[in-house]
Amino acid sequence: MSSCSGNCSTCGSDCADRKAESLLAKANPHSSVKKVIAVVSGKGGVGKSTVTSSLAVAMARKGNRVGVLDADITGPSAPKAFGVSECQGATEDGLYPALSRGGIQVMSINLLLDDPSAPVVWRGPVIAGAVKQFWTDVIWEDVDYMFVDMPPGTGDVPLTVFQSLPVDGVIIVTSPQDLVSMIVSKAVKMANMMHIPVLGLVENYSYFQCPDCGKKISIFGKSHVDEVAAEFGLPVLARLPIDPAVAEAFDAGLMETVNTDGLADAVAAVEKA
Repeated sequence: MSSCSGNCSTCGSDCADRKAESLLAKANPHSSVKKVIAVVSGKGGVGKSTVTSSLAVAMARKGNRVGVLDADITGPSAPKAFGVSECQGATEDGLYPALSRGGIQVMSINLLLDDPSAPVVWRGPVIAGAVKQFWTDVIWEDVDYMFVDMPPGTGDVPLTVFQSLPVDGVIIVTSPQDLVSMIVSKAVKMANMMHIPVLGLVENYSYFQCPDCGKKISIFGKSHVDEVAAEFGLPVLARLPIDPAVAEAFDAGLMETVNTDGLADAVAAVEKA
């Protein structure tokens, strides 16, 4: 119709060619980002940020330019993982993210706070708006792969990321407990609602390998990830162990030193996204 505003949500007409209004936000005009991968979990405490950081490191080791957008505003951890504390600077064109020792670009709310330990006590829409600004106002320079470290759950921020950013794929991080089926189900169904492909599952804390005898011990019990993956027709991209060395590297800002061999299949899935 000639009078069409393009906003189908407020229109009562039954148009054959009606299309949903795009909510994608325009990136900063000086940014260049080729692929965006969201790393999500249905609940907290499964090591999602560790997996996000490890994936970023693995992709950077293959010669890619990588960015990490820390969308977990109330629980930011990317600066800690990469040992960065401030952005590179700002101009009238936008804000430049922090740069790790290995050249990974990092943006997080903790880089903008005077006191990184101060709580961010904001309501959902304000938090979601801040995440959106990390896309629209930050200058991401020639990024081949951007990893978005999402907060747990299916609230305002995940919805904002899925609607506002051109997400090419989702990786779901989970753990071996019985609760995994319900948790993964929620994450998969949200991605499907947003028409974003789920690349696969990464099971974290899958086992602990005894340093003396080499035996693998299932500390969190029998894994259920294979049944859940089969239910949704998804691949299991990695089974990562409980590794004290990784935790120590994260806390010391040395994630770029960790072994990422266990993420080979996840890296391949990201490259194909």
